[in-house]
Amino acid sequence: MGKVITVAQQKGGSGKTTIAVNLAVEFRRRGMSVALLDTDPQGSLGRWFMARRARGEAGMEFSTASAWGVGYECEKLKKLADVVIVDTPPKVDADLRPALREADLVIVPVAASMVDLWATDGVFDLIGREGRRAVIVLNRVKAGTRLGDQVAVAAAELGGVAEASLGQRVVYAETLGQGQGAAEVRGTAAAEVARLADEVLGLLD
Repeated sequence: MGKVITVAQQKGGSGKTTIAVNLAVEFRRRGMSVALLDTDPQGSLGRWFMARRARGEAGMEFSTASAWGVGYECEKLKKLADVVIVDTPPKVDADLRPALREADLVIVPVAASMVDLWATDGVFDLIGREGRRAVIVLNRVKAGTRLGDQVAVAAAELGGVAEASLGQRVVYAETLGQGQGAAEVRGTAAAEVARLADEVLGLLD
């Protein structure tokens, strides 16, 4: 049975889909089977998947679900894939709970701003109630900025923060629009994603 990673954050634009697709591509590169489940009505993950499919290189399962269908879809996808990655809507309410309940690990992306960090309160409250394991992943980090350092320190006080982070790089947006992941274009971003994937797999063991 596969493991479930749920990516959740109530603030929009925190990088949930970016993290979901980049981990998916990296895991595939390592020979793992991957399934994606899009529960966000905006459908960004689905659009990425269709762009990837149009390139002839999907290589992973894909499904969508509303809140009440998450459990059923996860159960199905876990039989088909080593890892199921669930992308969630940017809100925190009862609808998020099924996606948290299914998770072996919850990733909470925080773009390098205090506003993003404050937005994690509700998410962590729900994660705690569901008794799930969670890790904050700092996203769009500008190296050496005071704000980035402050956010990292404050995030560490909230709970687990991944050592790996994703920098503010154009390549993440470019590859997302093309149905690709950073791992497929090499460079610094690919190395960042590889480090994050190592850490996530370590937390899933």
